[in-house]
Amino acid sequence: MIPSNNCYNLIKKYEGFSSKPYKCSAGVPTIGYGSTFYLNGNKVTMKDSPISEEVALSILFSVVEDFSKKVEKLLKVSVNQNQFDALVDFAYNLGIDNLQKSTFLKLINNKDFVGASKQFKLWNKANGKALNGLTKRRKEEEELFLSWKKLFINVLFLGVIM
Repeated sequence: MIPSNNCYNLIKKYEGFSSKPYKCSAGVPTIGYGSTFYLNGNKVTMKDSPISEEVALSILFSVVEDFSKKVEKLLKVSVNQNQFDALVDFAYNLGIDNLQKSTFLKLINNKDFVGASKQFKLWNKANGKALNGLTKRRKEEEELFLSWKKLFINVLFLGVIM
């Protein structure tokens, strides 16, 4: 499965673009659309030169492709496109290791998608402090993840009234 525009739009919305290195809310040097590494594998440092948006997009596409493959390997069940996009955004933001060790992933792999969706809101902290931006991002990921449920309910409802 490959990430859709929904995934890339979430990442770009919440990471924003920065041509110059900055420290993210967790204190890690970051550049472009939330990248902590360059395509050559080097870590971003605060002394690095600015990059263009074109370079930032190249890094983003490469990193998201890598994360999507890792997310796919962690999944033991089928998910739909929106669920996959939400999971890749989650992993991009928090790291694949956090996803791999999470109750969130265990619930997904047990096909408890509703239970899993409730886990998003627990991941809104950086250095132990809840952040408004992370709270909003997790809510949007949860909504995307559960969009199948809304569609299913709408189809059922329309089927009943027709």
